[in-house]
Amino acid sequence: MSDPTRPPGPRIIAIANQKGGVGKTTTAINLAAALAENGLRVLLVDLDPQGNASTGLGVEQTQRGLTTYDLLIEDAALSDVVRQTEVPGIWICPATTDLSSADIELVANEKRSFLLYDALRQPAIDAYGFDYVLIDCPPSLSLLTVNAMIAAHSVLIPLQAEFFALEGLSQLMLTVRQVRQTANKDLRIEGIVLTMYDGRNNLAQLVEADARANLGDLVFRTIVPRNVRVSEAPSYSVPVLIYDTTSKGSLAYRSLAQELLARHARAA
Repeated sequence: MSDPTRPPGPRIIAIANQKGGVGKTTTAINLAAALAENGLRVLLVDLDPQGNASTGLGVEQTQRGLTTYDLLIEDAALSDVVRQTEVPGIWICPATTDLSSADIELVANEKRSFLLYDALRQPAIDAYGFDYVLIDCPPSLSLLTVNAMIAAHSVLIPLQAEFFALEGLSQLMLTVRQVRQTANKDLRIEGIVLTMYDGRNNLAQLVEADARANLGDLVFRTIVPRNVRVSEAPSYSVPVLIYDTTSKGSLAYRSLAQELLARHARAA
């Protein structure tokens, strides 16, 4: 039973696509940075064993200490895992390769699908005053991704404009539907954002047209272009909004954040 004396918690968004290399982690990092630029407090939960979101926000392997593995498997306190990044307004629950064994270790746990839900609703989270929690999911429809969907209010799907993109999307939508029917009836699709988009490519234009025709307003108006500055930023361990604040990639993620905030303002 919910505690009426507690403040309303942050809006939790799982950023998911079972296909790798679609800009999922890039979107998690840079959407977090764009929201933080708007004065919001953002927690990024790195749920990918590769730990790229942690690296991309300047948290080195040797600095990670307790991680999302400890949060899920060892029942660590959220306050012992969360750490502030060097990017103002962004905190992170970092990840390491330890997380790669989590699916196997969780099988015997009766609450295996609800561990992240419980972790993100610990009373300790109230002290941070987070406005948003973004979960960077692994590139699979694993038990970790299911944990993210059960913990989240919505799922944001980065979609690369390529031939098999929509085919993979249908499987992801089916998983969202199953989670909604069995464990999180309020889960919804936050939206689909086209990434790595090259407007000179006829196939990219066809994928966009197909996505908008079939999914309508679920597809964000904002399109994230293929941009070398976005690709370079992780090697400097900062979001592209800091690495090159006027680049096309930075402008796109700022636009995505504004569109997201406008949607939430209308829904409020």
